[in-house]
Amino acid sequence: MAWSLPGNPFIPEVSVEELNAKLDARQTFTLLDVREPCEHARSSLPGSKLIPLAELPGRFGELRPLDEIVVFCRSGRRSAEAVKILKGKGFAKSFNLAGGILAWAQRIDPSMQV
Repeated sequence: MAWSLPGNPFIPEVSVEELNAKLDARQTFTLLDVREPCEHARSSLPGSKLIPLAELPGRFGELRPLDEIVVFCRSGRRSAEAVKILKGKGFAKSFNLAGGILAWAQRIDPSMQV
């Protein structure tokens, strides 16, 4: 895991390869999609929970502060912002998916429509 993003120091992230390994190993964590419903309907990652970034502050109750949370969006920008917000609210084990679903489609599932 890396611990910073360009322009967003101190935002922890995981690579799509690390996420794929976690999914393959059936590890327990929350996979949070902060895109809009239309984006989620077009493509998504298995088992992800949709909470659009704009709705996140009003929906913290749907998440467990002690759980590991991997957050994704299209490219990683919105999810980095979501991780920053989550960490500020005590969700210490929150991580940004580096490159978002675009990186997933490029390096893990080229058949995915994004």
